[in-house]
Amino acid sequence: MNEDDKYSNRFRSWKHKGRDQETMRRQRNEMSVELRKQKRDDTLLKRRNVPIVDDTLDELDTDTRPSTSKLEEIVANATSQDNAIQLNAVQQARKLLSSDRNPPIDDLIKSGILPILVGCLRRPDNPSLQFEAAWALTNIASGTSTQTQAVVDAGAVPLFLELLRSDHQNVCEQAVWALGNIIGDGPKLRDEVISLGVVPPLLEFINPEIPISFLRNVTWVIVNLCRNKEPPPPIDTIKSLLPALCELIHHPDNNILVDTVWALSYLTDGGNDQIQMVIDSSVVPFLVPLLSHQEVKVQTAALRAVGNIVTGTDDQTQVVLNCGVLEHFPALLSHHKEKINKEAVWFLSNITAGNQAQVQAVITAGLIPQVIMHLHKSDFQTQKEAAWAISNLTISGNPQQVAYVVQQGVIPPFCDLLSAKDNQVVQVVLDGINNTLKMAASNSEVVANMIEECGGLDKIEALQSHENEEIYKLAYDIIEQFFSADIDEELAPDSTQGFQFDPSAALPPDGEFKFN
Repeated sequence: MNEDDKYSNRFRSWKHKGRDQETMRRQRNEMSVELRKQKRDDTLLKRRNVPIVDDTLDELDTDTRPSTSKLEEIVANATSQDNAIQLNAVQQARKLLSSDRNPPIDDLIKSGILPILVGCLRRPDNPSLQFEAAWALTNIASGTSTQTQAVVDAGAVPLFLELLRSDHQNVCEQAVWALGNIIGDGPKLRDEVISLGVVPPLLEFINPEIPISFLRNVTWVIVNLCRNKEPPPPIDTIKSLLPALCELIHHPDNNILVDTVWALSYLTDGGNDQIQMVIDSSVVPFLVPLLSHQEVKVQTAALRAVGNIVTGTDDQTQVVLNCGVLEHFPALLSHHKEKINKEAVWFLSNITAGNQAQVQAVITAGLIPQVIMHLHKSDFQTQKEAAWAISNLTISGNPQQVAYVVQQGVIPPFCDLLSAKDNQVVQVVLDGINNTLKMAASNSEVVANMIEECGGLDKIEALQSHENEEIYKLAYDIIEQFFSADIDEELAPDSTQGFQFDPSAALPPDGEFKFN
């Protein structure tokens, strides 16, 4: 290691107290991830069965486990040279697969009907047959990964791509729907369909003449093209999709708008290079105002998208701040949806991980009292995000900024979280307390008194016997450095003095108490 590297490492260790910028800024997958819910959402995103609304129902519509003989009859008739018999058989198969309860997908696959259905896609002379077969295959592809793969293995994808050029809109739309289910299965099939050329014809459907229901399906397929980040979509695909997303973000239909913003959120969840591609598309100024959209689903998606952007570099974060994003946060931090509160605080934790000007922007916007409120009395996951926001500020902020947060009353609720069962939260809080005491320098006794008066000292002392090595070492260091000396009560500073700030000022005025 050369001398420059040595001093660089020492400086980083001092400035960030053991946490570097990458550690401080956190992608959402490092938050509390609700895996079961995420899996359910992914399945729902892929599954797009079409309900039966206009057909005359027969016994097949209510019997989701047809007999072997019935299936054999359907398969035999589906190969009939009589167009009417063949169409009726394919319709019967489609009806079985359109059940919302438990469609017998595996039974149909085992019956051998898959290659027959795929063959029906090759019948431009019979668009009704193409439509029914495409519908049936769409619903098979809406099942498990194995079932979706069976449709691909049967050779359906190239034929669906051909059907995107069909003169019959219902056939064309059903092909879009089927491809969306296949793409939505995961990155492997997504990239396979991309390699076969799905993107150009798909984007041609984004035009004023397309019916709204069709455009909703096209937008949903674009969402699936943007999903998954291991690996992310090919760079050329992202570049092709971004202009379309920039156009769709202005669409008045809420369903299209929600899907468009989710697509952007997936792209911005793929690392700094993808974040920059989204920024370079000039969509961010149109994305930020959606944080105050009247539809909660739009707000949620927009908050996720801008939140992902501020996990990037300071410069990328500044692009969002320059769009006036913090003006929307008083409402988001007091939103009736706890999930939005949590993600709003997570967003701010990534801002307070930035430079001092960005920390100051949060203070000037008057958001610190709301963060402290969530630290005090929100549900635990939101409290956890608030702890990160405060702790990051004690690392990135200057002494005056940290003093302001202390003056706002952060110490008691911060110390309360030292009793949490979550080791990460305890460590984040200890980091923040340690940083604050160090930042206070010669005035650390004032902060130490505050910690002792709210019961924080007792909690820190108890953590010296914690099973986690990093926690007990940090607790020991705090006690050793700031609480081990016998303090003369008469000489000890009054903890009510020293924080006499002007509440309307973002920083303490000159002449009053500041951290040195």
